[in-house]
Amino acid sequence: MRQLKLSRAFTLIEPGPVVLVTTHDVGKSNIMTISWTMVLDFTPVFAITTGDWNYSFTALRKTGECVIAIPAVDLLDRVVGIGTCSGADTDKFAKFGLTAVAGKIVKAPLIAECVANIECKVVDVVSNHSIVVLEAVAAHIDATRKEKRTIHAVGDGTFVVDGRKFDRKKMMASKLPPGL
Repeated sequence: MRQLKLSRAFTLIEPGPVVLVTTHDVGKSNIMTISWTMVLDFTPVFAITTGDWNYSFTALRKTGECVIAIPAVDLLDRVVGIGTCSGADTDKFAKFGLTAVAGKIVKAPLIAECVANIECKVVDVVSNHSIVVLEAVAAHIDATRKEKRTIHAVGDGTFVVDGRKFDRKKMMASKLPPGL
């Protein structure tokens, strides 16, 4: 094995998928691209990493709610574009041709073009690590969407797309919750 710079070690364990997080505050909706996400156990609780460097973070902290929208690979260029401009001076829904759809519980909009949308409430913030813990309050999926492969950021400007799925449910049955 060859030595790898510690500054690149995170590219080996990059979580996934890349998501779009929407917020809504003072009559304005916004979208931010988030590459660092995780599921917490077999519950509808998730974590994202974000902070003051994202314009939407203020709305997220103030309203305590958001939507995690899960894009497919056909939206990759829009996802990257959203992550490289600021909602402070850009209407990202208009600029990237995305459709805001009212959620059932939170004021942040769903994104119609995404594979799935999860309405969330903020339940905790771990400030020293810029982690926001979210609990899902509603979830929506577009079962008719043809392209469903999700995007995973390597962290260096490159991306990996979901591929072949391997079924090991029988082997893992003792570790999975009933009915999964």
